[in-house]
Amino acid sequence: MEDAKNIAKNYNPAEFEDKLYNEWVEKGYFHAEVDKNKKPFTIVIPPPNVTGQLHMGHALDETLQDILIRYKRMQGYSALWIPGTDHAGIATQIKVEENLRVNEGLTRYDLGREKFLERVWDWKKQYGGRIINQLKKIGSSCDWDRERFTMDEGCSKAVKEVFVNLYNKGLIYQGSRIINWCPHCITALSDAEVEHAEQAGHFWHIKYPIKDSDDYVIIATTRPETLFGDTAVAVNPEDERYKDLVGKMLVLPLVGREIPVIADEYVDKEFGTGCVKITPAHDPNDFEVGQRHNLAQIKVMNDDATMNSYAGKYEGMDRYECRKAMVKDLEDEGLLVKVEDHSHNVGQCYRCGTTVEPIVSKQWFVKMKPLAQPAIDAVKNGDTQFVPEHFEKVYFHWLENIRDWCISRQLWWGHRIPAFYCDDCGEIVVTKEDSAVCPKCGKEMRQDPDTLDTWFSSALWPFSTLGWPDKTEELDYFYPTSVLVTGYDIIPFWVMRMMFSALEHTGEVPFKHVFIHGLVRDSQGRKMSKSLGNGIDPLEIVDQYGADALRFTLATGNAPGNDMRFYIERVEASRNFANKIWNASRFTLMNLDVTENKLPDLNDLQLEDKWILSKYNDVVKSVTENLDKFELGIALSNLYDFIWENFCDWYIELVKPRLFDKENPTGKTAQYVLTYVLSNTMKLLHPFMPFITEEIWQHLPHEGESIMISEWPEYDEKLNFPKDVESMELIMQSISAIRNRRAEMNVPPSKKAKVIIVTDKTDVFKQGTAFFEKLASASEAVVQTDKSGISDNAVNVVVPSAEVFLPLDELVDKTKELERLNAEKKKLEGEIKRVEGKLNNAGFVSKAPQKVVDEEKAKGEKYKEMLEKVLENIKSMENM
Repeated sequence: MEDAKNIAKNYNPAEFEDKLYNEWVEKGYFHAEVDKNKKPFTIVIPPPNVTGQLHMGHALDETLQDILIRYKRMQGYSALWIPGTDHAGIATQIKVEENLRVNEGLTRYDLGREKFLERVWDWKKQYGGRIINQLKKIGSSCDWDRERFTMDEGCSKAVKEVFVNLYNKGLIYQGSRIINWCPHCITALSDAEVEHAEQAGHFWHIKYPIKDSDDYVIIATTRPETLFGDTAVAVNPEDERYKDLVGKMLVLPLVGREIPVIADEYVDKEFGTGCVKITPAHDPNDFEVGQRHNLAQIKVMNDDATMNSYAGKYEGMDRYECRKAMVKDLEDEGLLVKVEDHSHNVGQCYRCGTTVEPIVSKQWFVKMKPLAQPAIDAVKNGDTQFVPEHFEKVYFHWLENIRDWCISRQLWWGHRIPAFYCDDCGEIVVTKEDSAVCPKCGKEMRQDPDTLDTWFSSALWPFSTLGWPDKTEELDYFYPTSVLVTGYDIIPFWVMRMMFSALEHTGEVPFKHVFIHGLVRDSQGRKMSKSLGNGIDPLEIVDQYGADALRFTLATGNAPGNDMRFYIERVEASRNFANKIWNASRFTLMNLDVTENKLPDLNDLQLEDKWILSKYNDVVKSVTENLDKFELGIALSNLYDFIWENFCDWYIELVKPRLFDKENPTGKTAQYVLTYVLSNTMKLLHPFMPFITEEIWQHLPHEGESIMISEWPEYDEKLNFPKDVESMELIMQSISAIRNRRAEMNVPPSKKAKVIIVTDKTDVFKQGTAFFEKLASASEAVVQTDKSGISDNAVNVVVPSAEVFLPLDELVDKTKELERLNAEKKKLEGEIKRVEGKLNNAGFVSKAPQKVVDEEKAKGEKYKEMLEKVLENIKSMENM
């Protein structure tokens, strides 16, 4: 135990936060081992990108996880929190390429794949390390001995294992399908990586001439530049208008190629003209129609969305430049009928915001239907539960409507696809080995140049981090994990993929609970973003206010699934709370002679001791229950109220006379109660505010090395004193009522006055006479059963079970108070007259800015309210 009297005078987190964190790490408190005598509790961190800088969303995510892990560690679980970072595929490659271009004027192709990847690994070392240090700064009690990276040896082994297993089962296949293509990132994207937004666009109505005829059909399109890839025009087989056209040939405008009119039920007779251009290489629905009718697939764009040779004279133009030029040519040739405004949903790359181009491409896919069903069933039958439950809907919506997952990316950074091709005989081999020889012709095979979607590896995170596919004792003990803490925005990206991957490869769900939190927004409710410039750096908050104040702000009022607003005033309020705790603890420590933390003999307890112990016992119960329900905000709110109001504002004040009077036989009891309640309340607060609680606990009498590994307080039936609590609260309500009445009458606390309490519960109120003298400025407190001897002009206050009287002449000098009130009345009447004069002056109202006029009106209303109050006080004073 540190010297109780040696605690610093002022709360200064910078003096002890880093020091304490380093001590915790050095002593191995964060490390969890397989321990058959303990129950396991496991959380895997949602791995931040190595591109990263810790932002407020990370800080919230990590704070909530740390609260749960510290709580369970203190409850005696072998609590493991696995940290790590994600290679992040596109995001990282783009950053490094940008850096290369800006600083050296080079592209990745100038360096070549091997040299470029060396650069990315250098970047990872620099920035991956930075984000880990930032996690430490906010107090994250991760097991740093088990830190992982999605491209480390173990995770990479798991990726190959999964790819090969799924391929051998026929669940991974290579095929030409319509995929989402980002022309800026120059790679395929999965559906989950495409964000949809309403965009203003147009419908271009174009004539397609019928061969050997002066007639034509009209089609309407939002993407005229794909016309060069049309291989048919489709009509509904039930559409009477076009029955005779089916089977005839049309001449493709600007191209001259002949294309057939086909009948397909996909066409909606009521929409547009009832004729639809079919471009199998550039539209998912057209692709399906093309498959049914054996149509050619003509891809008319390059990877960067410039037009290729199929576009004829428009070759080399950007897609939108081509659109403009060809629409003008269609108009010149009399083939453009009309242009209609049209608002439609457009897909954009979630990384760079570029409009994605649906194109046909040869890619690798995961067959999703057979994998999705077990993941749906696992949540429906309760093996995994969402908190709040309603987020199941988002999860089900994605899984029930899922398309096959495009997993190949045209990138260099990431897990390279473990498929090899023989350029001589066309053989394909999928293997876990790093190279392959053709089994047919014996030639060295070429590896697929593409990498896997970054989510392919993070989908395995809960079990790959514990050693899978090897059957490790960690995997056997710590898996399935206990809870996943994450934001609602990555349910489709990550949560559902971990679910189906875990069920497929381990036969178990990856976690029992999915605790969903909302986004951290700015004070105006806007999402924090670089473009808005409204992000707040959590590390700056830590430097200025301390990690505990940041954590308290993020956890306060945090309801599962709800977004929260972050503003500096809330952080200042959090620091004020820390200050309040520090000052109350310092007062306690300065008045302690006891050297052990134990409950005193319960027979020696005074009324206020029983009250605070009961209140403390209640808060143990409510904090524990709410933490178990993931209601972290409610748990913290209960603690805040108990510490600020019950412990600091009341109990400490109530026991001061016993502490200061060294002859008082109950003084030692008060010291034991103070120590016991403060020490155990610090334990309850520890998961939320780990640093200040450790620092205070170390100065208090205690057993053990650290609050971190001390036992979590438990509800104790013997600390329930309901009758005493009721009595104490009657006394407290009376004290508060007297204070309020005195404040209304402007009586300073230094002015002592007699208090007469009329009640049939004399035994209760007699226990509190000393409290009335100490806390209600009573010169003496008299308890009686009737109103005898009370002067007519006494001020009365009605409280539960009693009526309290304060002799007026002891409170105020009636003449002086009336003089003061009348002077106040005169002053206010003058102000009201001045304001009304201004507002009745037409010149002022017409010339002054509206804001100034409104301010004057508001002043007038305020003065009238104040005058009303003064007149009431004069009336009651005159009647006394």
